[in-house]
Amino acid sequence: MEYTYLNDALLMLLTTVAVVVLVLRAGLPLLLGYFAVGVVLGPYGVALVSDVEHITTFAEFGLVFLLFTIGLEFSVALLMRMKAAVLGLGSAQVLLTAALTSGAALAMGLSFESALVLGGVVAMSSTALVTKQLADQVELHTRHGRNSIGVLLFQDVMVVPFLILVAMFSGDMRFPSGITVLVAMVEGVAALLLIFVFGRWVLRPLFREVARFRSAELFTLTVLLLVLCSAWLTHQIGLTFVLGAFLAGVMLSETEFKHQVSSEIRPFRDVLLGLFFITIGMMLNVAALPEIWLSVVLVLAVLIVVKLSLVAVFCRLGGENAEVAMRTGLVLAHGGEFGFAILILAMNGGVLEPAEGQLMLAVMFFSMALAPFMIRFNGKLAALLLSGTVKKHRQEIKDNLRKQSAALSQHVIVCGYGRVGRHTMTLLSDQNIPSMAIDLEPECVLLGEQRQQSVSFGDASSLELLHACALSRASALVVSMIDFNTSMKIIEQVRAEDAALPIIVRTRKEIDLFRLYQAGATEVVADSFGSDQMISIELLQRLGLQKPV
Repeated sequence: MEYTYLNDALLMLLTTVAVVVLVLRAGLPLLLGYFAVGVVLGPYGVALVSDVEHITTFAEFGLVFLLFTIGLEFSVALLMRMKAAVLGLGSAQVLLTAALTSGAALAMGLSFESALVLGGVVAMSSTALVTKQLADQVELHTRHGRNSIGVLLFQDVMVVPFLILVAMFSGDMRFPSGITVLVAMVEGVAALLLIFVFGRWVLRPLFREVARFRSAELFTLTVLLLVLCSAWLTHQIGLTFVLGAFLAGVMLSETEFKHQVSSEIRPFRDVLLGLFFITIGMMLNVAALPEIWLSVVLVLAVLIVVKLSLVAVFCRLGGENAEVAMRTGLVLAHGGEFGFAILILAMNGGVLEPAEGQLMLAVMFFSMALAPFMIRFNGKLAALLLSGTVKKHRQEIKDNLRKQSAALSQHVIVCGYGRVGRHTMTLLSDQNIPSMAIDLEPECVLLGEQRQQSVSFGDASSLELLHACALSRASALVVSMIDFNTSMKIIEQVRAEDAALPIIVRTRKEIDLFRLYQAGATEVVADSFGSDQMISIELLQRLGLQKPV
């Protein structure tokens, strides 16, 4: 008996391990290694992997698990605050990018059907790449990070209409009637409401019951069942797998099992996501590149410039400063996995000629190969492209912070002016202890001004800005934000500068207590212990104003 699938799996694992080691030694993004494996082993390379179709289907679960873990980082309240980014910025980017691309394709002589399909392909960015890279860089909850996630969520929803268009143009389906469209919309809304209702009233008691058995296997199986059921439900109503997985993550983010779920699912996510990027590399026909390389370079340059410019302009119109707008544009200025899905379907259905399809495949492939560098260095690239503006803006922020802290000594710096941050500053004010807060949300800064408290705009994870808050003269540092990665970054940077400064940290879950203490936190308070009161008590004790209980 020939175990073809086993041969393919072993060959891919062997090649991937070898290539990933080389890529890591060279300090390059892992994505490039995965792409290289796909190009070499795929049908257009040495063709050593035979069952590409089944591998591709299996690899799509990498996207499902990725979006599920990203959903764990977002709550319903946070998504409601992001509605402007999703509906405003997202719709403007997708619709105008698609319109401009379609217009350009028509001007170059392509058919109306081909032009519309190309518009949908170019409008998409890589949800998998952006979310993973931003999470690794601790930029998921920055303003440009949230803008990017908002746009990507809208893109994920818009994949469905584009796929329907491709199916219509390929002759695989008839034009849907008004009743059919209405029924589909009702089914979609009903399914999404079902996910939210299930998440709100069923998930917490379900996982508490599962946790009662203290079985890691049962817990992992329940998580896998939840993710796949939610993905299946949205797929059944015509939406994408990943949208259902994201919503399941959002629902679980409201429970106390968030971090345990994330740790259980991460191994599945990382392996399958790597496999997904390998399958993208398998799509590229390397032999055709010498004939079309000039066209690929020109179209690639136009794609990056146009997407970057459109996103940046819409961000500026939405009230963002130039630096945030440029960084958002840099993060999204590339092709994406759903663009590949639309493109492959169009090529298989005869909507696009093979030459046109391979050109766009190459452009999308190389845009995604460049994307890790654009995302990793988005801050430096924005500073380079907007040198005068960015430098001026950053200097204004630092000058404002220095002005606020000029008269302060033995003060408390509060990182984050949310509920806990506000309570902490009120307590300090009652005790006549000077304090100042730093927050990235303009709404929080405005609220601080209304409450006549010293709150300034800035990124608390920037050591440079913490120094502008007179870190060297501070008596304590309070990290009241709930993002674990940001808290870790702040603690590690401050500890490298000052080993003795009391650092009191808030965390959402007790599971993170040990890691925060290990990083250098003086005291860590979990939300389950009542972080408002506990941080206040710990802070007063550290300042010598209250006896230990």
